[in-house]
Amino acid sequence: MLRTQVAIIGAGPSGLLLSQLLHLHGIDSIIVERQSREYVGGRIRAGVLEQGTVDLLLEANLGERMLKERLIHDGFSLAFSGRTKRVDLKGLTQQAVSVYGQTEVTKDLMDARLAADARMFFSVSDAAIEGIDTKQPKVRFTHEGRSQEITCDFVAGCDGYHGICRQSVPKQAIRTYERLYPFGWLGILADVPPVAQELIYSNHARGFALCSMRSPTRSRYYVQCGLDEKLGDWSDSRFWDELRSRLPEEIADEVVTGPSIEKSIAPLRSFVVEPLRFGQLFLVGDAAHIVPPTGAKGLNLAAADVRVLYQAMVQYYRTRFPEALNLYSEKALRRTWKAVRFSWWFTSISHKFSDDPFANQLQLAELDYLAGSTAALTSLAENYVGLPFE
Repeated sequence: MLRTQVAIIGAGPSGLLLSQLLHLHGIDSIIVERQSREYVGGRIRAGVLEQGTVDLLLEANLGERMLKERLIHDGFSLAFSGRTKRVDLKGLTQQAVSVYGQTEVTKDLMDARLAADARMFFSVSDAAIEGIDTKQPKVRFTHEGRSQEITCDFVAGCDGYHGICRQSVPKQAIRTYERLYPFGWLGILADVPPVAQELIYSNHARGFALCSMRSPTRSRYYVQCGLDEKLGDWSDSRFWDELRSRLPEEIADEVVTGPSIEKSIAPLRSFVVEPLRFGQLFLVGDAAHIVPPTGAKGLNLAAADVRVLYQAMVQYYRTRFPEALNLYSEKALRRTWKAVRFSWWFTSISHKFSDDPFANQLQLAELDYLAGSTAALTSLAENYVGLPFE
């Protein structure tokens, strides 16, 4: 039998970051992950970091490579009706965002935990949580053919939307809010220079498109697609043609094409559960909420959850007072719902929902108003760079 203070289910960025921060404050943890270490390290995900997330990574002693390799973006552009409008994040909020891929964040976190000889179990099966309503919950699983059991004070559910932690909660104890969108994102990663130095969000009659990047030599592009689309139907040449058709002409002409090194389709949803604490179990990140990727909030929301939870755990182990732990759900959900609102709104003005000309004209009117209003642009910028922490 294994003993730890915090059992962390999931070795994605939120689980690794929580483990690292707790370690720096002398709090022991064990990470349990159903996927292999190679799989976890190779997942392609978002790459836009709010300054609050950057600050938290620095607090976790993980900033050296990030500070050298990140791209700092002081703004981004909205494209619609054949024109573009730059949103000056720096000028409107005195803040910027950093482009640094989640794959790189995960690598930095993994390297830090391995360097500290952290106890981590990968490729586990039959994982189960027991006794979350007791002071000594247990995590059982099978690893390399052997049954394992962890006794702990708390369980942190960092195992994503499909993980076991949320499913371990009785259905009558949890409330779910969900909105499914009638489209997905078809994304491509290619070793070609980005079409622009900052991101471009494009509203077009054929559907949404996003021009993004991971580095000065690696680009990430997306186009809105139907939920019934098959990845095999999308050759690289078809993707590039569709992308360029959704961009203003002067931008489309500058797109450098090349073979894809990764291609995927992801459905879009908004999803939140309440509360985020069930006895000694705390839900963190995608286990608790999902947002459309339009506002680049997924990884940043997970990091915000980790910030609130790790600080509450540090306070508990220092003082044995549980007040901060008792407030985790309330504090985290306040920020979550604001991010859910922003991601929904940004998606609603940038994507094609139907062929209804009235609805499409309303979108264009809102984008035109946004482009001409400093107040509206400031609201957009404040949400995009990340709202202040309490």
